[in-house]
Amino acid sequence: MDAILKPISPAGVPAALAKAEKYRLLNEPGEAESICRDVLAIEPDNQMALRLLGLTLTDQFNGTGLDHYAEASRVFDSLRDAYERLYYSGILHERRAKAQLRGGCFPHTLLVLFEEAMQCFEQAEKLRPSGNDDAILRWNRCVRILQSRTSSEWAKEFDPIETSDSPPDWRP
Repeated sequence: MDAILKPISPAGVPAALAKAEKYRLLNEPGEAESICRDVLAIEPDNQMALRLLGLTLTDQFNGTGLDHYAEASRVFDSLRDAYERLYYSGILHERRAKAQLRGGCFPHTLLVLFEEAMQCFEQAEKLRPSGNDDAILRWNRCVRILQSRTSSEWAKEFDPIETSDSPPDWRP
């Protein structure tokens, strides 16, 4: 048997996207990712499929170098709507920071990611459709995460280096 991908029908796209959303809700991002890739294979500019693909990639972040951060970034950058590009880029940075925090990274190393997320949300807020407070809700979540730890965890002090120290002389 040949293991080749089979294309879905254009008429099946709406149902496929509904399934992808359902798989995300069931915490099965790999299934949702596969469906999005099937949709994008026949409709490369499908905005819903692009949004869902980017989100499924960020759903799978675990704080390691195996995260598909660069691909998710490219996907979100390809969104046509400026508000959506900013909003989803904010989610990208926020989820990367949260995954790395769960993975054991020191909070002070992640502050820049939270700041990038908040900058994106702040810019998205200016472009948001009337009645859409999503960017504000995400901003507030980032603030609460930052407030949940002590300020010293976010601003690590480094031990001073003694410049007069020199390596031992191992010559005979």
